Amino acid sequence: MTAHHMHLVSDATGETVSSVARACLVQFAGVEPIEHAWTLIRTKGQMTKVLKGVETNPGAVLFTIVNDELRTVLVEGCRQLGVPCVPVLDPVIHTLAAYFQVEIRGRPGLQHALDAEYYHRIDAMNYVLTHDDGQCGAELNQADVVLVGVSRTSKTPTCIYLANRGIKAANVPIVPGCPLPDELLNLTRPLVVGLTKEPARLVQLRRNRLRMISQGGEETDYTDLESVREEVAMARRLCGKYEWPVIDVTRRSIEETAATIMNYYTRHTEA
Repeated sequence: MTAHHMHLVSDATGETVSSVARACLVQFAGVEPIEHAWTLIRTKGQMTKVLKGVETNPGAVLFTIVNDELRTVLVEGCRQLGVPCVPVLDPVIHTLAAYFQVEIRGRPGLQHALDAEYYHRIDAMNYVLTHDDGQCGAELNQADVVLVGVSRTSKTPTCIYLANRGIKAANVPIVPGCPLPDELLNLTRPLVVGLTKEPARLVQLRRNRLRMISQGGEETDYTDLESVREEVAMARRLCGKYEWPVIDVTRRSIEETAATIMNYYTRHTEA
């Protein structure tokens, strides 16, 4: 692996430029990026510190700065240092401005404004936290999406990701020997989606989990491969019985799983 310094400069939280950088960097094998995050850069003094950092650790600069004066300082400074300087949003913003025929506002952090959409996401996050792992079952019908699945199928992190996209998500575990709650079977509003995973992978995750909480002693049905196979098959049969779509998350990231769920949800709301 070859190490390369990379400077991510933003006048807001830096989430956008960081996401763009990571999406690009995965395409390069053998490159180990050393990221330097410079966030909330909104004054000349702050930009001077950024350029000193770039001079100390030369490397490519990716930025999302909307203030023209600060942009000029950064671009000119990088030119003098001989490092590439890339405005990652410029092509999109200028193309859309020309198409919409409207003026670019040029205000930093607008995507993080405390507007109705922001509070809707916070409301969704609060819902997820209070309806995790089958809690508050009487309120399941308030959800947009309910995820079901056996233990360690990434139900909770997927719900949290969905909440960040404004979707109220609850999750209910499928436990061998325990009937599904009546509240789940009588839902009229939410989309219900089953999550599953290959038994061998589940066993590995469960053993790791038990070791983390210092309960990694004797083998139980929870980590016995044959028992887990039966558990997964039982969960699939339940989902088939109630015609819930099932997603195998074994080789999917949380983001990919959530994207599939949101596609299902769009079709569900349009039906």
